[in-house]
Amino acid sequence: MRSFEKLKPVALLLLRLATGTIFVHYGYPKLFVHPRGSEAWFLQHGFPGYFAYLSGVLELFGGLLLIAGLFTRVAGLLLAIEMAVALWRVHGLLADPLAVQNYQFPLMMAVASLALAAVGAGALSFDRALSRESRGPSRPARAKARA
Repeated sequence: MRSFEKLKPVALLLLRLATGTIFVHYGYPKLFVHPRGSEAWFLQHGFPGYFAYLSGVLELFGGLLLIAGLFTRVAGLLLAIEMAVALWRVHGLLADPLAVQNYQFPLMMAVASLALAAVGAGALSFDRALSRESRGPSRPARAKARA
């Protein structure tokens, strides 16, 4: 089982890259390709029109943060909340929980985002690099400096 632990950094990197790429793919058009159409869609589903832009910003920049592994826990939590709202208000998870085909995609995106919020970005991320810099040199480096 220890061999699986060695896969953890790569698995978290792949999860971040896949999840972030999908969010960027859906966020970019909301802001730059067809913002009026997105706004109309949100209005049709009972949301204020500006939610299209809020959703676009969250998905585009949250996805980019996930890809970079920067502020991963915050970005993951915000994206998980957005997907939970989509599951509840748009895809009818509570109305018909047996109709999995209606909500499978946002459910997977919510769970992936929540997992990244809970676990963090992993070793191959800017989050890890920044946390190392803020803590100063590692223990072995400090031990060598004392000697």
